[in-house]
Amino acid sequence: MAQLKTFPSSYAYPATSPSLHRTEQVLHRQLWKANPSSFKKLGTRTTIGAGTFQVIRAVVRNDTETEISESKKVSGLRGKLNKVVLAYSGGLDTSVIVPWLRENYGCDVVCFTADVGQGIKELDGLEAKAKASGASQLVVKDLREEFVSDYIFPCLRAGAVYERKYLLGTSMARPVIAKAMVDVAKEVGADAVSHGCTGKGNDQVRFELTFFALNPKLNVVAPWREWDITGREDAIEYAKKHNVPVPVTKKSIYSRDRNLWHLSHEGDILEDPANEPKKDMYMMSVDPEDAPSQAEYVEIGIESGLPVSVDGKRLSPASLLAELNEVGGRHGIGRIDMVENRLVGMKSRGVYETPGGTILFTAVRELESLTLDRETIQVKDSLALKYAELVYAGRWFDPLRESMDAFMQKITETTSGSVTLKLYKGSVTVTGRKSPFSLYRQDISSFESGQIYDQADAAGFIRLYGLPMRVRAMLEQGI
Repeated sequence: MAQLKTFPSSYAYPATSPSLHRTEQVLHRQLWKANPSSFKKLGTRTTIGAGTFQVIRAVVRNDTETEISESKKVSGLRGKLNKVVLAYSGGLDTSVIVPWLRENYGCDVVCFTADVGQGIKELDGLEAKAKASGASQLVVKDLREEFVSDYIFPCLRAGAVYERKYLLGTSMARPVIAKAMVDVAKEVGADAVSHGCTGKGNDQVRFELTFFALNPKLNVVAPWREWDITGREDAIEYAKKHNVPVPVTKKSIYSRDRNLWHLSHEGDILEDPANEPKKDMYMMSVDPEDAPSQAEYVEIGIESGLPVSVDGKRLSPASLLAELNEVGGRHGIGRIDMVENRLVGMKSRGVYETPGGTILFTAVRELESLTLDRETIQVKDSLALKYAELVYAGRWFDPLRESMDAFMQKITETTSGSVTLKLYKGSVTVTGRKSPFSLYRQDISSFESGQIYDQADAAGFIRLYGLPMRVRAMLEQGI
């Protein structure tokens, strides 16, 4: 436990002073209410003036001091950093973060953008926009193949679904982006990383847990938890003041996140869970009512639980998913509308489009019905729930998830074969499945007579299997 460092004089709870920083006032009150007696020997030699104040410190076991609250510098800086790598999308939020970081931390800003399949239009003009906002450079990395092969496909193999619906599109994308940011920070000699996630969402946790796991020495700056900007209109005004070229209006719009796996929609009318989404909101899929009246069949080839081909054509992971997004999208496949429990405690409503992912999830799960026995399926399904929770919570690099992934890899070694699916107006129907490792034997399961399974054997099995129920009934009836 950390202990407060004592100072040589009696303590009297300080009255609110206009010159005392608000954070310090809150901290004093919290500590005072928690244990007033602990302040008896704490010094009151607090100097208030010229923008400075004494800092309460916590002394940890190794006798190093950790500041609970950082003293405000006369220069106006919140702190001094050398170089910060910022997760940059080119949107309003991340664009205004660039001058804010320079203004508040006196640092060089390197913008980083990951191509995870969000679309070429979102990447156009980013370098000019980043530099116009004050960044020294923009680093763009194509992470599409890594994203699909190392993050999406392991989740697919595990059967990970959050709260019965969500296929974890955003959750899987954050660790691959954060990992790349750590790599870029090392390449450019940065001592900090920054993101534009709000203090109410899940993404702040996902980014920062990855930073902690891969480089705990990096400083992390989360502007939405620090600055005075409270919403979109404030951000627009800040952008205008600092000549940030962000073509936006004050009209409310959807908050979207797109990658190769999915497209999410939040905000606007969706904030009321009773409202039906507007038809023109969707971007990856047509309305099922407007989908072709002719069904389309697609065959997915699978090896050891991972997709490898579409209609007999072998493709790279990213290319395979992109093709199925096209196929599924034109048939209105993969739309879900749900209210989910965020990691930070609140509920949120989101609408997701996952056309290719829905096809793949259905195919892999169906092939497992041939290749896995009952006990294995039950254990795998139970672990899939925890696997999904870990991914949703940003614990991708947690040893528990990595250990569970090793189990999933081992247990699906024989999940190889192909599945044929029928796509029609928003529905995915399995029409066939085959595997060289199939546990299904027609000569055993057929209603015709067989040598391996003697139907007369069932009588003894039923008597033994039902013995507990029979004994209980005898007890209750006094037999």
